[in-house]
Amino acid sequence: MLKKPKKSVTVSTTTAEEKARLRAQIRNQLAGLPAEQRTAEDDTLFPAFLSLPETAQAQTIFLFCGMGNEPDTARLFAPLLARDKRICLPRMLPGRQMAVHQYQPDRPLVKHPFGILEPDEGCPLVEIERIDLVLVPALCYDRLGFRLGMGGGYYDRWLTNYHGFTVGLCRQSLLQDQLPAEPHDHPVDVVVTPFEVIHTK
Repeated sequence: MLKKPKKSVTVSTTTAEEKARLRAQIRNQLAGLPAEQRTAEDDTLFPAFLSLPETAQAQTIFLFCGMGNEPDTARLFAPLLARDKRICLPRMLPGRQMAVHQYQPDRPLVKHPFGILEPDEGCPLVEIERIDLVLVPALCYDRLGFRLGMGGGYYDRWLTNYHGFTVGLCRQSLLQDQLPAEPHDHPVDVVVTPFEVIHTK
């Protein structure tokens, strides 16, 4: 008696699974970048960010403290303060929420259990409506402004209620043509790489 052939099973990859695969790939690429190359790229990324008209016009700028292989964004503090900008930074809250506090140079940053440097809770809170520009962290970006984040969802939740200008920094070798995106993903307005400034809207 002949056996019926088995039906072929098509395994579909969800967007979340594809993002997880890409995160592992990008993290491996980042780990392989020499420190000298990262520093050289930062030397180009930061002047390009500071040269954006939107950065010049912004009074309150929401930054983040880069860690590990991220751009060393603490290098932006001094030049922005010298231009009389108000800098604010995130504090991670329970429930994967985030609060924004003003950075005060005379108060040392504290280390969150994740390893992220944050303002202490005594620094003034900054209302979302007062923030003119946000530098959004990511492992990488694509040319449409979509980002591959760390996977925690902190910024996705926060950006849902933000309607100001957003910028992403991306190392050139990690720039993607198109990343997988979900309905909750928010593209940034500008992606800055060491070789180009990409306006996405």
